[in-house]
Amino acid sequence: MKSYFLLIFVFIVTILTNSCNQEKTNRIQEGDILFQDYRCGALCDAIETVTTGIDGACFSHIGIVFKKDEQWQVLEAIGKDVHYTPLQKFLNRSIDKNGKERIWVGRVKKEWQHLIPLVKKESKEYIGKAYDEKFIIGNDSYYCSELLYELFKKANNNQNFFSLEPMTFKEPRSQEILPVWKEYYRKLNYKIPEGKLGINPAGISRSHKITIVWKMGTVKKKK
Repeated sequence: MKSYFLLIFVFIVTILTNSCNQEKTNRIQEGDILFQDYRCGALCDAIETVTTGIDGACFSHIGIVFKKDEQWQVLEAIGKDVHYTPLQKFLNRSIDKNGKERIWVGRVKKEWQHLIPLVKKESKEYIGKAYDEKFIIGNDSYYCSELLYELFKKANNNQNFFSLEPMTFKEPRSQEILPVWKEYYRKLNYKIPEGKLGINPAGISRSHKITIVWKMGTVKKKK
């Protein structure tokens, strides 16, 4: 009898899981931008401390969705390089206390949707490019938001689509460089690029060219 009820339970869970996954694939479309409140530790916390997204949301990572080999994949710069990650694997990185993904979905507005196929085409040139640990524009390696900046720029006839802004690594209230950034760049033996032009997931989320079409789960917000 116990085995019977266990089978029923597994069956129900499977149906619910498949239903949730089906909703995601039905609502997602190519070119959607996934803004992720990624809890990778002190570095992600530091990124979210020094940047502010739309409606005060905190985002530390970003990727863009395409269909590849008939499967939904997320193009992202993470780890060692630029690569595709299965959509569900990307979503599973950031689950909130209610079992929802700490991700907001952004979509390029209608007047710029024609760029999406060009972005997808350009993306082939970036697969395997090294991850940019220094967060510097123009060194042929790419961090997550820099990748999107470059892809949309190329697709937009080499004209900026998203805006670069001076970067800061300072705690907003004290205006002191956060200790985690000091240690991070010390290990890289590289000067902190305070004030240099750059881009971040939060900044892209505030772009007037993007509409947030779906808030999957609860993300951290600035107080």
